[in-house]
Amino acid sequence: MITPEKLFQLEGGQRRRKLALTFGALERDIAGIAENGSEYHFPSMTRQEYTRRLAEIVLKDNALPEEAAAELRTLLAANPFDERRTCNAARNHLLAIIGTFPAEWDLVIAPHTVPYDESGMVKVRDFFPGVCVYAEDIRSPFNIGSIFRTAEALGVEKLYLSPFCINPLHQRAVRSSMGCIETLGYERKRLEDLPNDIPVFVLETGGTPISDFSFPESGVCIIGSEELGASPEALARASYGCVSIPMKGLKASLNVGVALGILLERWTAHIAAKR
Repeated sequence: MITPEKLFQLEGGQRRRKLALTFGALERDIAGIAENGSEYHFPSMTRQEYTRRLAEIVLKDNALPEEAAAELRTLLAANPFDERRTCNAARNHLLAIIGTFPAEWDLVIAPHTVPYDESGMVKVRDFFPGVCVYAEDIRSPFNIGSIFRTAEALGVEKLYLSPFCINPLHQRAVRSSMGCIETLGYERKRLEDLPNDIPVFVLETGGTPISDFSFPESGVCIIGSEELGASPEALARASYGCVSIPMKGLKASLNVGVALGILLERWTAHIAAKR
């Protein structure tokens, strides 16, 4: 990190870039994920004071849009003062001026802590028994992480991955999963190795509308790849049927993680209502 006094001596683009980096380092420190040696360390002022002074420097930038300036002024006047939100807003407004936008893996996301019960033991995860998802050939680490996060949040018992799915331990997958890869059970499995004694259905276009689909009490839902959807083999394996999400947009396209979330909300709501 750099002192406010030195930042005042910088000019134009150099000041903006250094400020953006400093706000990122501050935000990681506030979130508790700063790397060793990059923690806040100025004894002459508190971190909160430092954050305020840096935000005031940003407010003096003539290229800052008035709407962005108004947001920063509101954040600076807030009581209590939200350090992290101020850092995040200032950093992203600076990046917009510079013309550089953060990729997903640049976002400052604090890891979720493991939940413990009153006795100090790790809590047992609650889920809907027998509700499983089969992810077929998901190539994007962001998408597979999102699938884990969605499945864990909505009570899936187990996630199956096809042989050609991206490794869920990929750094970007772990990041986008928000720790859910550690808590949701999963295993690699070929389509032909799925159990034969439970319902297997597929989420794909051209099937029964989700509002009319008769969801099973338990089973496996297959979701296809981002590019091609479910394979012919997956469609053939889905002996229980095919369910679709009606759409009105011109593109009629959903991210695979978003589509899974819609599907799971309907499926688990159906099971909860039955019980």
